[in-house]
Amino acid sequence: MTETVTQQVLVELAQQYGIATRYFDWRGNEVTVSDATLSAVLRALDIDTSSQAAAEQALDFARSRHWRQVLPPTVVMRAGCDHDVLVHVPAGAPVTVEAVCETGDRIQLEQLEHLVANGNVEGVEIGEAKFRLPGQIAAGWHELEARIPAAAVNDHTAGVMLLAEQDGEEVIARSTLICAPQRSSFAVDEPAWGIMAQLYQARSESSWGMGDLSDLRTLGTWGAERGADFVLVNPFHAPSPVTPLEPSPYLPTSRRFVDPSLINVDDVTGQIDLRDTAATRIAELAEIARATASRDEIDRDTVWTAKREALGLCFAAAHENADHWHDFGAFCETEGQGLIDFATWCALCETHGWNWRDWPEPMHSPRTHAVDEFRQANADRIQFYCWLQFVVREQALATQQAVRDAGMRIGVMHDLAVGVHPSGADAWSLDDSLARGVSVGAPPDAFNQLGQDWSQPPLRPDALERTGYAPLRDMLRAAFTGSGALRIDHILGMFRLWWVPTGMHAGAGTYVTYNHEAMIGVLLLEADRAGALVIGEDLGVVSDLTRSVMTERHVFGTQIMWFERDEHDAPIAPSEYRTECLATVTTHDLPPTAGYLELAHVRIRHELGLLSRTLDDELAAERDVVAAFVQQVVDAGLVAPNASTDDQVVALHEYLAKGASKLFGVSLADLAGDRRPINQPGTFREYPNWTLPLAGADGTPLMLEAVLATPQAERIAAASRRR
Repeated sequence: MTETVTQQVLVELAQQYGIATRYFDWRGNEVTVSDATLSAVLRALDIDTSSQAAAEQALDFARSRHWRQVLPPTVVMRAGCDHDVLVHVPAGAPVTVEAVCETGDRIQLEQLEHLVANGNVEGVEIGEAKFRLPGQIAAGWHELEARIPAAAVNDHTAGVMLLAEQDGEEVIARSTLICAPQRSSFAVDEPAWGIMAQLYQARSESSWGMGDLSDLRTLGTWGAERGADFVLVNPFHAPSPVTPLEPSPYLPTSRRFVDPSLINVDDVTGQIDLRDTAATRIAELAEIARATASRDEIDRDTVWTAKREALGLCFAAAHENADHWHDFGAFCETEGQGLIDFATWCALCETHGWNWRDWPEPMHSPRTHAVDEFRQANADRIQFYCWLQFVVREQALATQQAVRDAGMRIGVMHDLAVGVHPSGADAWSLDDSLARGVSVGAPPDAFNQLGQDWSQPPLRPDALERTGYAPLRDMLRAAFTGSGALRIDHILGMFRLWWVPTGMHAGAGTYVTYNHEAMIGVLLLEADRAGALVIGEDLGVVSDLTRSVMTERHVFGTQIMWFERDEHDAPIAPSEYRTECLATVTTHDLPPTAGYLELAHVRIRHELGLLSRTLDDELAAERDVVAAFVQQVVDAGLVAPNASTDDQVVALHEYLAKGASKLFGVSLADLAGDRRPINQPGTFREYPNWTLPLAGADGTPLMLEAVLATPQAERIAAASRRR
């Protein structure tokens, strides 16, 4: 039986590690987090609370960890601003500190006067010194080095202070130095509009049953010709390489690597010489995949199985293209071990299934001898999965260039999901950086009064600091590749995340704080290097701190028309929206605009048993909400009373396009006249989430060419041009 730990110790331990012991809910009520939740979240950070003695020992260590570090594991500063760093050494020992810039330049730091009493940890007297990082250090990824005479360190001191390696007569401690831009450097000088697409829905006559990067070029070019400046797409993160595939783009296996089903096979075959037998088989596979377009749901499994075989045939021939193979080798060298680990995971999935937790125990980490042996025995298959990432990246870069050449100022806007599947590639390769025994979710709010559990393991704040935020950097760097902007789903997660202990209901979780100065700093640094805009999805329960930091650092926010109501539940005029914001009429968690106007969301929720009121009561309440928004556009003279649904859709887009927000997004589903939501929150397989093709008003599936040829698409595009 687990010994009870006093609440006082639990609370202080939680506070030491940024775990909320109290918070205010969506109604403004203060909630006290239970001891069981605190203990579970502490365990997820490897803090032992199994007994009073263990918890007290953990607390003693937490109180002293500041003194044990010569340098903080990661130091974050802003370009143009001096920044002071505290350094800890054995009392009386001299120390020098240098910034080692990524250019190779070294900057000796000035030591400042700093009078403070020594600390004492396990009998070791420790002194504290202060050094100044000068503001002229350029934005970038750098290192700090602190050097102490080896004579000042004995074995006991070295153990207590967690010192680094000895180099001759010196002991050297190193840490990551992140110098971030003050704010986003991407300027949206003139208002811009763009298209929002679930790309897999945008199937063309030539694509293989799902929208691909060639279809994205088609859509982007069509939009650019009508004045659009961006195309926001669903997350392109990698799913499983084996079937059945998870349909949700927000529950990927990896956020660093890309979904290879986005590859346009015809573009690949046009670059390599195929033998006749291979070309014939690829043509057969194309027909198999395209035949799925006649079905009521997108058949990812059949499409990907066909593409994987076809791309395997292309891979076998690609070796003979010297330039292509040289570029592939350079890509592998740049991506390094992370790419090899991901490709190894993909190959292992083909042997053992895609849930790595069901694999033999020796395969549970990419660093085991068994995995090394597997790599050697399956080198060609692992290289194939590396090559897929190279091909999809090259096509993504070409797509971004194409839509920019067509006239878009921003181009492709990628979407970054909150987390990853617990059985996926990132969960396998980033094992030490992810918290176990908890998952990410959301607290109860007005739209989900029981809270939400997204079944995704969160990154550990302490691991991010320990690794110099490398997992975040690598993920963001990949997300910015082939894009001119990045939407961050649930940007609150860069400030705090709702952790739900395994076995508890979603509302029983608590917030865990992240170092937002570091998280936002890394985001802006990678955005600056990519020359890209950043948009944060800040809907729902969002702290004042989040919005103030976003404003200060020019990170755009998000506003959805249907959610913008005042304290009396009346619509807020778009002229009152935030300027640095992406405004839209609808979103992927709601029906397209025509469906919302016709109350499709109410009827679907009723059929799924998700309503807390009767259908008639819910319809009446939502009818009043919709009527209030429509009345706005009637009052603005944009549509006649009792106008058709299609006319109301156009008017709402024109009204919002004239608002204050610099960015305005139009759903591809609205261009099609679709009524059905692509996702119904609060459901799993009860609703065909993320699998419905684009359809017209009557529910008949439409190919991309047909959508873009409709009069309604032209009307909405014309209404959305910014004035």
